[in-house]
Amino acid sequence: MSKKRKVVSIIIFIIIALISFYVYLSFRPAPDKIEYGVSFNTMYARELHLDWKEVYEEILTDLEVRKFRLAAHWNMIEPEKDIYNFTEIDYQVRRAKEEGATIIFGVGRRLPRWPECHVPSWAIDLPWEDQKIEIKNYIKAVVDRYKDEDHIEMWQVENEPYLTIFAREHCGDLDEDFLQEEIDLVKSLDDTREVLVTDSGNLGTWVKPYNKGDRFGTSIYVYLWNPDIGPFKSFLPPSFYRAKISLMELLFGEKESYLIELSLEPWLLQPVVETAKSTQLERMNIDKFKEIISFAEKTGFERQYLWGAEWWYFMKEHNYPDFWNEAKRIYKK
Repeated sequence: MSKKRKVVSIIIFIIIALISFYVYLSFRPAPDKIEYGVSFNTMYARELHLDWKEVYEEILTDLEVRKFRLAAHWNMIEPEKDIYNFTEIDYQVRRAKEEGATIIFGVGRRLPRWPECHVPSWAIDLPWEDQKIEIKNYIKAVVDRYKDEDHIEMWQVENEPYLTIFAREHCGDLDEDFLQEEIDLVKSLDDTREVLVTDSGNLGTWVKPYNKGDRFGTSIYVYLWNPDIGPFKSFLPPSFYRAKISLMELLFGEKESYLIELSLEPWLLQPVVETAKSTQLERMNIDKFKEIISFAEKTGFERQYLWGAEWWYFMKEHNYPDFWNEAKRIYKK
């Protein structure tokens, strides 16, 4: 056999081996039942010119959601230095308990929704070393206040902290040592609960976030937007996520993992209230909504938190109830 043919044979063998390994990793039994939750954000409801309490109540009582991911955004909790406002979160935690719902509770500088890093105005210009002290003070205040609430399942520390290519202008580079300090702080304040760390499903490697937390969560965006090419659809199939989580388990051991953010709202260039309904419906219509749910069912995650409930309610209030009604069907299924 010539040298050229040997090289070709080796390449073919490697390709076949890689494909076989991928197929092996992606073979995961479908869950018997998918538990659906929702991420809720007070500030986003306000951005949509909605009464956040009304939206939250409808999610609880009309959609009958029983698994929530809530976030104690720093700028909402501590609008002024050492002056804390727990009004909104107190209400959400209390009502979740009354309805028998559980909570994943997010703390940290970087939490869900744009601009990712939610720093109060009084702290924006602080040197990073000083800002870190203030972040830890705020985290301590939140954890101490809610750690005795037995329906809080776990703490989420930061949100997709390793996704540094996104929102860099607001978040800067990741201080990995400080991330560990935050995790250690939460565990020292509450040793009864585990910590969740998350990563992007489209862009993240998962390796470090998977190892940092006791539990792991990932996001999935099927329809996205890029400043250079505009709106586009992800090329990643559901088997990619099954294979990727299997690889993490193979390399680092099994742990509970969730689809923590399944995007079911339009990715827009400007605020929703400034965008034509036709554009919103072009980016996210009911057929895409159903397609994404079907896609996520095939990823193998047993627990999935849907993203966009505030927008579904906004659309219902503007005579487009299809998203809300479909969500109701999903949660009651």
